[in-house]
Amino acid sequence: MNPYVMTLLLAVGWGAFIFWTAQRRWRLMRVGAPAMRFDHLGKRFALMVRFALGQWRMPRHRLAGVAHIFIYAGAVIMLLRALILFARGYVDDPHFGYWIFTTGPDGAPLGHLYSLLKDILVVLVLVGIGIFFYFRVIKQLPRMTLNFEGMLILAILTGLMLTDALYDGASMARYDHHASGWEPLGSLLAAPLRGASAGTLTFLQHLGFWGHISLILGFMNYLPYCKQFHEITGFPNVFFQDLTLRGRLEPIEDLEGMVEREETLGIARIEQFSWKSILDMYSCTECGRCADACPANRTGKLLSPKQFTVDCRDNLYSRQSELIKKNGEPAKIDLVGEVINPEMVWACTTCRACEQECPVFISYVDKFVDLRRYLVQEKGEFPNDLQLAFRGLENAGNPWGLPAEDRLAWAKGIDVPLISDKPEAEYLWWVGCAPAYDDRAKRVSQAMAKLLNKAGVSYAVLGPEETCTGDTARRAGNEFLFQILAQTNVEILNGYNVKRIITACPHCYNTLRHEYPDFGGHYEVIHHGNFFAQLIREGKLQPTNPVNEQIVFHDSCYLGRYNDIYDPPREVLRTIPGVQLVEAEDSRDRGMCCGAGGAQMFKEEEKGDKRMNILRIEQLLDTKPQTVASACPFCMRMLSDGLGMKDRDDVCQLDIAEVLWKSVQ
Repeated sequence: MNPYVMTLLLAVGWGAFIFWTAQRRWRLMRVGAPAMRFDHLGKRFALMVRFALGQWRMPRHRLAGVAHIFIYAGAVIMLLRALILFARGYVDDPHFGYWIFTTGPDGAPLGHLYSLLKDILVVLVLVGIGIFFYFRVIKQLPRMTLNFEGMLILAILTGLMLTDALYDGASMARYDHHASGWEPLGSLLAAPLRGASAGTLTFLQHLGFWGHISLILGFMNYLPYCKQFHEITGFPNVFFQDLTLRGRLEPIEDLEGMVEREETLGIARIEQFSWKSILDMYSCTECGRCADACPANRTGKLLSPKQFTVDCRDNLYSRQSELIKKNGEPAKIDLVGEVINPEMVWACTTCRACEQECPVFISYVDKFVDLRRYLVQEKGEFPNDLQLAFRGLENAGNPWGLPAEDRLAWAKGIDVPLISDKPEAEYLWWVGCAPAYDDRAKRVSQAMAKLLNKAGVSYAVLGPEETCTGDTARRAGNEFLFQILAQTNVEILNGYNVKRIITACPHCYNTLRHEYPDFGGHYEVIHHGNFFAQLIREGKLQPTNPVNEQIVFHDSCYLGRYNDIYDPPREVLRTIPGVQLVEAEDSRDRGMCCGAGGAQMFKEEEKGDKRMNILRIEQLLDTKPQTVASACPFCMRMLSDGLGMKDRDDVCQLDIAEVLWKSVQ
């Protein structure tokens, strides 16, 4: 080979990457706001090994996941190949492999093993490329964008594999090597070339070698300009993922001080995102798994998490020179309205289905909420329906604006003690707004009270002193209102020295458990699904009456994906004699959102092909149930409405507490 040509290629390729492409992307990322992501280094490294190196999420996607693993494994093994070929440009030895990876008739054992593995992976990479070509061009999966960039990347990867194989085959034929089981692909290609002239073999060998080197260096410089940038940024993006509780949103500190200093509340412009959010944008693979999982996207809404990230990234890249220059202020371009359609922002249910599927751990909920915070608190631009909810929360402590003195009206005729009368109670039962005011959800509260009384649980409720936890306000972007509600509730709870809280609402559960500690509220919070399962295990509740029904359980997003509570509600149902529990195709961590989260319950759904609760109830009805069970008052309302719209009066919609009470009473 030619050391001068190799030196020139390496100098140009690596020089362009290090001193131009990479450093500009680095400077652009540093435009973002600070974010602390250097804690728990051991845990971060373990997660990176598992999910980035080990590709742990990929098998969830079956054929596409397997194809990606093939290509990923090939890329990893070809990194060593690149280092070996770089060295061969300087030595006159086609078998050189840093001594321990030497190939050929007299090769080292490790070199033989590596050669065999490399040839196998070259074939598997080509198989993976074929699968993605099929998905993009023939089957045309909606989540995969069919464009020139995608096809170019597949072509480059194909070229890398073929030039490597050509180099091996021509080298073996040129130097008259016999077929080797350690180099099966090279041996296969060498066979038809053995009769060629020395000049032809030399040409093909150099074509494969220099073609492969050029593609490597060229692709390396192309990566930061295309979706394959995740090959570089994916590992650090997984490493720097948010390790705080999934159900916790970062509070805006010193709200009043920010207003006085005229600082922006929430995110208005691309440069106000953190450097980690910008790294998210770099790392998007455009695989579309997030869009496939998104309930808004699945029902024809404008929202696509993938498109949101791509639009933000395109805006970032188009303004790169402006944003990273040292002198002058960049133009103040609001993302929502000028880059992102407002419908995308308000269609999000904060269900986290997109985040659950993302192979590189891109976060979305925090971004959408931060954009909403700016729209609500700075511009006063939000769906009109939310005004009623905000006003009700401000004036009456609940989104319907109903009187506080009616919070315990559902308990008429049932012994439900107030904590003001029973301050020594072991548990504070946080009833929640819907279970207190919604006529359908009131029956859940009544069943729960009867179960607690039958089990002899020492509990009490706040009654008129209870106000909304603020989940709806916070997810809708009204951080001011949320913090007022949170501080009020924490003051009341701490005043009664509350330590343990039970609740039947996953939204209340999540807020009390994960977000109130930021405001001085530290409690042991238990969802009623877990609590009833515990009471049954302890023998304090004994389901004896048969409930001879086929029941399908719907997973609440804030119970499941947010808090990993999947089995306890099912455990409760399985202990009931006669219950035949069945599973919907989309269940557990892939359970589809009912459409109520993220303040959607209190606003009209964005236009689409179908309502989210209708699609979800159709999925549940496919299991042929007599009862659809749930463990969330928001889900109960949406699923009940869905059954009504489908004219399915023959199917009941019950909370697990109601089903359990039928067996216990």
